[in-house]
Amino acid sequence: MAMKSTKKFLSLAIACVVLLALSGVLYWSNHHKASSTASLASAGPVILNVTPSSVTALTIKPKNSAAVTVAKDAKGIWRITAPKKLFADQDEVHNLLSDLSPLNAERVVESNPSSLKTFGLDHPALEVDVTQQDHSQQRLLIGDNTPTGDSAYAMVAGDPRIFTTFRYNETNLNQNLAGLRDKRLITISADKVTRIELIHGGQDIVLAHHNYHWKIVKPGPYRADMVAADGLSDALTAAKMSTAQPPSPQRQTAFAQGTPVATARVTGPKGTQTLTVCEDGGNYYAQSSYVAGTYQVDDALGEALGKTLFDLRNKQVFDFSYDDPNEVDFTILSGKKDGAPKTWILNRTRQVWWLDGKKMDANSVESLVSGLRDLAATKFASSGFTKPVIKVKIVSAGGKRVENVQIAKGRGRNYLAKRTDDSSLYVVDGGSIEGIEKAAEQIQPSSTAPK
Repeated sequence: MAMKSTKKFLSLAIACVVLLALSGVLYWSNHHKASSTASLASAGPVILNVTPSSVTALTIKPKNSAAVTVAKDAKGIWRITAPKKLFADQDEVHNLLSDLSPLNAERVVESNPSSLKTFGLDHPALEVDVTQQDHSQQRLLIGDNTPTGDSAYAMVAGDPRIFTTFRYNETNLNQNLAGLRDKRLITISADKVTRIELIHGGQDIVLAHHNYHWKIVKPGPYRADMVAADGLSDALTAAKMSTAQPPSPQRQTAFAQGTPVATARVTGPKGTQTLTVCEDGGNYYAQSSYVAGTYQVDDALGEALGKTLFDLRNKQVFDFSYDDPNEVDFTILSGKKDGAPKTWILNRTRQVWWLDGKKMDANSVESLVSGLRDLAATKFASSGFTKPVIKVKIVSAGGKRVENVQIAKGRGRNYLAKRTDDSSLYVVDGGSIEGIEKAAEQIQPSSTAPK
């Protein structure tokens, strides 16, 4: 009796498993079919299909605002020709053309309607006129929204069919003058900048860019902080007027009565462009030599132009950064015990450090290297360097970079560091110097070195 019950249970279990498997297959099949159908539906019939490269002019006519026309000049550059002549945002125009190549519909609503008024196409909400190289024209009309509100009625002049198209197509195409104009305030690209002059707060700072490196050339020849200099360059070359702008008289008043932030002159291969920024009521306003007028700009631009000389100077005493040095010569010129100089001449072969022909413990050497790598100025001094107490020579980049630094006692617990290739005096904290002296004293042979 027990055997029969067990067999019935096993049969029932197997049947359930088979049923579940069949249900899974059926669900996958239906789901896959539904996805395929949805994909085909999203493609829909084509309302309009243009070849972007053959388009020479484009006019956007919103129902309740001025029409905007962009046309391609002899050099293939898009320019706004109406309602006023302005430079066009090349990317925005290309995006518009991309939306029209092709513009798909959800479905055809009417093949031959008796009235366009039913669909709001007798006075369309949006009209897009496209002119081709052969002077032929196509006119797209977008009318009322459908009852569900997620689509709009559309047609092409000369074609009686009425389509529905997704609302985002209308949103993408409905561009005004502010959206289509070139919003750049500096047109020199970041990789073409050769010089930046930043004037603010009584400072006149000039940075020069050459061979992928920045250098401060005014008020003195100083090493530049590459990250800070690149950040300033990027902020200037990315400077744009905000999309939403207060009325022009308001902008001009705010600029005139605002607090000056900075004037920047950016130089590239084709000349220099100037940008002046003021702050008023927590907002930033700019005037540019590239385009006439006063424009509100993002806060990030105003904050970037507030960089001081200290912000832009390289505060690291050494340049080798995260390169593994090939050689470190470290000399304490006056020993604490007997006053005699003590020198460590460390050489690295692959990942092994050597001192006087002996293999050194890598961690103990790395403590010294890390201390030297992190040595940075808390401020800069103009005088006060006396007799050096430490000398350091670091060779890195496969022998291509050689850095020589002398360190002298400064005021209080501070020390002064001076590079041989730079007149700057780096004020460094005494604790950092004590740390690297201690690290040098604790360098020891490797436990795996032959005895």
